[in-house]
Amino acid sequence: MNNKWIIIIVLLSGIFSTSCEDYLEEDLISGVSAGTYYTTASGFEAAVAATYAETKSFYGWERGFTMTVFGTDLHTNGRGGSHKMINFYDGAFNPAQGFVRDTWRDFYRGINQANAVINRSENVNGVSEAMKTARIAEVRFLRALFYFNLVRFFGDVHLSLEETVGVEIEANRTLAGQIYSEAIIPDLEFAISNLPDAQNDYGRVSKPAAEFLLAKVMMTRAYQSYGQGNADAQEAERLMGNVINNYNFNLLPDFANLWDINNERNSEIIFSIQNNKNQVDEGLDTRGHSGHLYFLMEYDILPGMARDTENGRPWIRFRPTDFLLGLWDRDMDARYDKTYKHAWISNTESSIPEWTAEDANQGYVAPNLVGTKKYSIGDTAVFIPGPGKDELWTEDRIGRTPYLVITNSQYDERWYPTLNKWIDPTRPNRQHPPGQRDHPLMRLADAYLIRAEARIMLGDQEGAAEDINSIRRRGAWPGMESAIEIAAGEATLDFLLDERGRELVGEGHRWFDLARTGKLVERVRAHNPEGRNNIQDYHIFRPIPLEQIDRTSGGYQQNCGYIGADC
Repeated sequence: MNNKWIIIIVLLSGIFSTSCEDYLEEDLISGVSAGTYYTTASGFEAAVAATYAETKSFYGWERGFTMTVFGTDLHTNGRGGSHKMINFYDGAFNPAQGFVRDTWRDFYRGINQANAVINRSENVNGVSEAMKTARIAEVRFLRALFYFNLVRFFGDVHLSLEETVGVEIEANRTLAGQIYSEAIIPDLEFAISNLPDAQNDYGRVSKPAAEFLLAKVMMTRAYQSYGQGNADAQEAERLMGNVINNYNFNLLPDFANLWDINNERNSEIIFSIQNNKNQVDEGLDTRGHSGHLYFLMEYDILPGMARDTENGRPWIRFRPTDFLLGLWDRDMDARYDKTYKHAWISNTESSIPEWTAEDANQGYVAPNLVGTKKYSIGDTAVFIPGPGKDELWTEDRIGRTPYLVITNSQYDERWYPTLNKWIDPTRPNRQHPPGQRDHPLMRLADAYLIRAEARIMLGDQEGAAEDINSIRRRGAWPGMESAIEIAAGEATLDFLLDERGRELVGEGHRWFDLARTGKLVERVRAHNPEGRNNIQDYHIFRPIPLEQIDRTSGGYQQNCGYIGADC
């Protein structure tokens, strides 16, 4: 593509402070001048924490989930939401789309925040050189993460490693391969060389986190024409091997324990975007983790049910595709049962249904029970058997069952299996959108699966099967660990993608996985009924935001296929 100009409007972010407690705390500080405050020890620490804070507008928030789980083979749209065009791939998915615009804007704001910390660090007083280097390593990790996301979403983008202190109307469009070689990879190599194996403050990045991210960077570049193919895959395999073997990370024995809200700091987490319950509950943090809103079916209007904190506030955004629901062999694999909710317990009496004369005529209930409540508060009100179990529910059995049974033939945009990973019953009330969960950006299971992907590319199917089986054995029902294993010949890229779906569903990886491997268009056409007719090859990238194009001196080249593109 020709080099043209694009505006990058970036202002210094809010100033946040760190704490010497066991987690990275982010408190807003106002009434200070960044120009002078950043050069003090406390200001420098605040500027570093502000760079971390820029992750929270994406991870665990509606925009991040929409940009990464929507429009894939695993999730299509529910009834709610205003951003369905990202799933439909229709004409409304254009350069004016709000989530695309905001993703571009916020990652560049994070990059500029990182640039400010790095550029001003030379003038910081009262901080040892060792501490300064360690903090710069953290910030360079974050800058690499922001650029990595931009390149994956948009392809060739603006590259700047210098701080912007005002409005710029001129910028470059640097080739994606150059951004990898000049920014992302050097930043992560610096981070690996200067970060500790583990951090005292929970939430700070560490050396294994940097190795993990660089491995995913290399595995992503390996598929690209500007990448180095097997050499990149070999480096990804080496780096993930370090993460798996050289630190104190371990797969949790029970997959369900990963989603216990009281067990977030566990041995499988390599790096997570942290949230503070007090800040979330008191409104100091209006974002928090809101994943609990988006994957829920509309349970709260069903018989015997009302909205509560335990079951969540259903925004009914993301609905599982039939393909996703068919991925698990539930006789061997426990992960579906530990990932999805099956029963809703009645919490309101007024809408509990009564047995009818028709029920009695059908022989479902004794005539003397006509006009009585079918169940009581505290009993099951709604049940979803889920994939592979629907055949057990005959019409007669459903008729005799006092509660509502929703089988596959009844799934629609309002009622469908509900993801359980992000449910947050600790919110202060049923309407409160932000939750306290951390967002696990990197966990050990993903490291095994990325290493398996690298081994598949390198022709080592036996090694890939070993990695995949490590995950499958952990996910198996007790006694099924051997039965669930795959043979080396089954370790293909398509099987690996299916396994990533089983293990990582809803965690914000899917669009990246399909785009990285070149499988996006193929799999959406095969498995996403709402997106299949419109998706085209050019959708491998998102459109460059119209706001940026309109404000650019001299114009800017749009990604091919979108409105305004000249290619």
